[in-house]
Amino acid sequence: MRIRSFVIAYGLVLAILLFADRRPGLTQHDRYSHVLDLTDGQDRAAATVAATESRTHIIAPGALIPGTWSAGQIPPERLVAPLVVMDLSPAINQGSPKGSSPISLDDIAAWESRHGMIPQGAVIAIRRPGAADESATNDLSVADLPTAPFPVTRDAAMFLVEARYTIGFAVETPVTLAADRALAQQLALHGSYVVEGTARFTSLPVTGSLIIVAPARSNTAGTVPVRILAMVR
Repeated sequence: MRIRSFVIAYGLVLAILLFADRRPGLTQHDRYSHVLDLTDGQDRAAATVAATESRTHIIAPGALIPGTWSAGQIPPERLVAPLVVMDLSPAINQGSPKGSSPISLDDIAAWESRHGMIPQGAVIAIRRPGAADESATNDLSVADLPTAPFPVTRDAAMFLVEARYTIGFAVETPVTLAADRALAQQLALHGSYVVEGTARFTSLPVTGSLIIVAPARSNTAGTVPVRILAMVR
């Protein structure tokens, strides 16, 4: 089953936003310069991604607590949002996977001291420091990719969803929330989703981009394929 039919509406949103950016009177600062496809780690700006081929999935609230939003029930206004990029913290000890540790409250405070307050209602993209382009992993299947814990501490995640009204998180690898059921439940109750298996975060600026998340319109409770685009200033 292909995602094409599910992306049409968000393609229209993208076209409207691009058209709006070309209106007379807008300064260059207000324009988006290009669009990045963050889906599946491949540079396919107009390609259709088959659901069976994509490594990029959305973990909707319904996948964490039955009865909350499935991917197809997430309100459209929560699928277009400001995009904020944060780097994982440097490892404190040598045992941390990939030389990094989860984002903490102190990391968020340090980020905001440098870049300003995180916009309300944003999606937070978590980037591995020094990560290279993900094209080398394009031939790997979902089963081949390692699963990692959620890369934000519980306190930091709750601060983001409660104080900054963060609506979603995007991560580069498959993630599991099984190790912290309390966090998983709180994310679901706040209507926050997680997009896993994304890529090309190294090409994104820290702030100023707009993210468009286009999940397959499915009422299943589990994870479903998703296409994710970033409009970059």
